[in-house]
Amino acid sequence: MAFTIREATEYEVADILDFINRLAAYENLSGAVVATEAMLHEWIFARKSAEVLFALEDDKKVGFALFFHNFSTFLGRSGLYLEDLFVLPEYRGKGYGKALLQTMARIAVERGYGRMEWSCLDWNENSIAFYKSLGAVPMDEWTVYRLEGKTLEDVAGV
Repeated sequence: MAFTIREATEYEVADILDFINRLAAYENLSGAVVATEAMLHEWIFARKSAEVLFALEDDKKVGFALFFHNFSTFLGRSGLYLEDLFVLPEYRGKGYGKALLQTMARIAVERGYGRMEWSCLDWNENSIAFYKSLGAVPMDEWTVYRLEGKTLEDVAGV
């Protein structure tokens, strides 16, 4: 059994969307996915707004991670923001999620980024325990806020 991690190509947009849908189902958020292959192709590959890694066992895609860079004014440099990390249930516990995180950490260090961040649902105890086992620290004193859809348009005045 050979395990590898590699960058996704623009020809794998259907696979990216499939992993997004699987993650949404796991998080009980299937109805929230409005992304299409065309949208993902445009934003990930044409606009280069995000990057995707695939974890493969032999040639089968068993996990993925989607990330982008953010910026810390306090550090004065970019950081890596992990938007999604998902390993197929039957492949969990084999170290694939850890390997994806290690690969992203290596990318962050190589690019000179100051930190790596992500959000995790409060109920996802398995993921929380996994992240803490790596030394990740929850940002308890911060609350995530969001504007989207009609509210975003209202605030924008459009």
